[in-house]
This record gives sequence, C-alpha cells and structure tokens, in this order.
Amino acid sequence: MASVLISDVRKAFGATNVIHGIDVTIADGEFVVLVGPSGCGKSTLLRMIAGLENITGGEISIGDRVVNNVPPKERDIAMVFQNYALYPHMTVAANMGFSLMLRGAPKSEIDAGVRRAAEILGLIPYLDRYPRQLSGGQRQRVAMGRAIVRNPQVFLFDEPLSNLDAKLRVAMRTEIKELHQRLKTTTVYVTHDQIEAMTMADKIVVMHDGLVEQIGAPLDLYDYPRNLFVAGFIGSPAMNFLSGTVRANGGAAFEGPLGVRLPLADAPSTWDGRPVTYGVRPEHLVLADDGAEAEVHVVEPTGSELQVVAKMGGEDVIAVFRERHQFRPGDKIRLKPDPRLVHLFDAASGQRMN
Repeated sequence: MASVLISDVRKAFGATNVIHGIDVTIADGEFVVLVGPSGCGKSTLLRMIAGLENITGGEISIGDRVVNNVPPKERDIAMVFQNYALYPHMTVAANMGFSLMLRGAPKSEIDAGVRRAAEILGLIPYLDRYPRQLSGGQRQRVAMGRAIVRNPQVFLFDEPLSNLDAKLRVAMRTEIKELHQRLKTTTVYVTHDQIEAMTMADKIVVMHDGLVEQIGAPLDLYDYPRNLFVAGFIGSPAMNFLSGTVRANGGAAFEGPLGVRLPLADAPSTWDGRPVTYGVRPEHLVLADDGAEAEVHVVEPTGSELQVVAKMGGEDVIAVFRERHQFRPGDKIRLKPDPRLVHLFDAASGQRMN
C-alpha cells in the first residue's frame, strides 16, 4: 500500500487547459472519491495517476516515488474500467491471472492468487466460464478480481458501476466498500454519482471545470459546503436556493422574492441589506403555521418519504417529509426551515458566509 500525492497537477490538450493546478493528498489505505459533473476532469486526473495520460505540469507521487515519467506497468497500480475490459476468449480464471502470467509467475502462484481473489468475490463457481456467460455484475467482479490478484499499492476505479442497473449498483458499491475494508488498499474512485461518493468515500474531492472545489469527509461536505456549486452538487434532492437580501436589524431574517421572509440564526449588523443566496436542504423544511406560504405543484411519493415540489415566492422549492401527507396540486402549505441548518452564500462570489 502507498499514499498518493498530487501536487499542482495540470493538463492541457493542445491549447486547451482541462486541469488547472490540482493539489490532493491521499493517505495510505484511504478510499478517496473524485466526483463532479461530466467534463470536470476527474477521469483525466485518474488516467494521469495511472500513467495513461501525460502530465503537462506538476507532480504525482505514489509512495516515495515521483511517477510522472514512470510507465503504467511499473507504477504498481491496478485499474478497473467502466466497460470491464475482459478478454472474451479467456476464461474467468485466465482473465484474473493474466497479469501474473505476463510477469512470468509460476503456475502455483497464479492459481493461488486467482483462487484467493475468487473466494473474496464469490467467483469460485464461475472460474471456467467465459465473460459472455456472465451477467454485468459478475463481469465487474471479474475485473475487480483481476485487480486484486495483482496485489497493487493503489486501486483505481473509473466509474465501474455506470453500466449496471440501479439495484445492482447499490449491491456492488457495498461489495467494493467491503472489499476496501478487508484489503485496506489505497483506492481512488471516480464517479459522477454523488450518492456513490457519499456512501463509499472516506474523503471526497469535488471537482468542477478542472479545479478542486472542496475536499473533505462526506458529511462535512454535506453540512458545510464551501460554495454554491458544492452545496448544489452534494445532496439528493439538491439544496433549495432563493435569492434575496439579509435583514439584520430587528431580528435576523432573509427577505426573498415576492416578500418571502425566512429565519436566520444570526446575522451581523454589517450584513444588513447584503445580497445573498439562501440555501436550505429539502429535508430541513417543516410544516409550520408561521412558515412562508408555498403552493404545491407536484407530489412524489417514494414509499419511505414524500417529496413535494412547491412554489415559494415564485421560485421552485422541494420539501421532503417522512410523514404521508395527503397533499394535492394547488394546496397552500406553510414551510419553515430550521435556522440552525440554513446556508448563506454571497450573491456575487457564491462563497459560504455562515
């Protein structure tokens, strides 16, 4: 196992800069998820760690060694791809043991390594089958098994679950997390799915337009987003945002569109009249007689909870309830956030204020 140090790493394709100086420290044995929307640079960064993309500037170290000019096969990493990348003419056992065979390892060592990985992943009954005879989830296990057999210092996962159906994705992310807890191998995992990031990571790196927006533990990012982008990206359903101004005299409050007034826990007098974006998560809105009026537009029961899309001050907001309210479109309800859980962002910069 080894740490990974990414220092001021940059990447350009011709005249187009796609990674703009990224610094990330990944501790030995840590499970780190790179997350962000399509095109943010997360897969490019992973491929630079793997050596599949050249680095335009900066340094990447694995353990004590700078690997900028080290070929991929000499970096002691194992990568699991989105499309599995299995050899169709080889059995499961041959696919899993292929890297050891290329190293010239004795057959007894290859067989022992393949069997150990197959036992960990529940693949013993499938060792003599070919990839075409397996389901998507089984193929992904084989790809993971091939990585385990190599016993690398670092695992790299590039959106490995995106080709699977929703139910299987949930099961497989649990398997990958359990695998990490068992092997303790440093892991870098790329996904655009923030639920995957929240449930799997020790540490999340949120990326946007080739930059790191915030790094932290999942709940730290959820509870204390640094800016509007992180606040809107982390959390499902997404955080509600309303534009307005702070009223700091005569009791702290937020004054939003069409006279909507919402509570603030505190606001210095210097903030009075300051343009802000008021953020509140859907699960932090409750029904209250002294809440702001909202008109129900869409009711979405999911079984475990009720999601309500409503208009507040002419803006869409989403509220999530655990109770089974009998709302109908057009109903007037009053919603109030817990002021301790409200997020304020500067209107100009988008940076967190409270």
